[in-house]
Amino acid sequence: MPQIVIENLFNLRINSSSVHRKVIEIIHENGIDWMHACGKKGRCTTCKIIVKSGSENLSPPTKPELDFLKLGRLKTDERLSCQAELTSGELVVRVGELNKFPHVAYSK
Repeated sequence: MPQIVIENLFNLRINSSSVHRKVIEIIHENGIDWMHACGKKGRCTTCKIIVKSGSENLSPPTKPELDFLKLGRLKTDERLSCQAELTSGELVVRVGELNKFPHVAYSK
């Protein structure tokens, strides 16, 4: 069963019963606020995730992600949660400092 672990949300574990779903969809369906200024269209980087492990369980980077990588707006260990699909296994991520909401309590 695919699973997302968000380290700096107190190691919150989210199980998904389906595969090939966008990471942000899985997060939102579980009642977790996650920034997405462009409406989940891959036009900004506000929904980015910092991938700590499990990158092999994600779909290949999309054109918008590759473009942002070339522009230096994404690092090699970052993906857009609105573009990356969870294909299997466990994915461990963090919320970036610039992408944190002020109303959400985060852990270290």
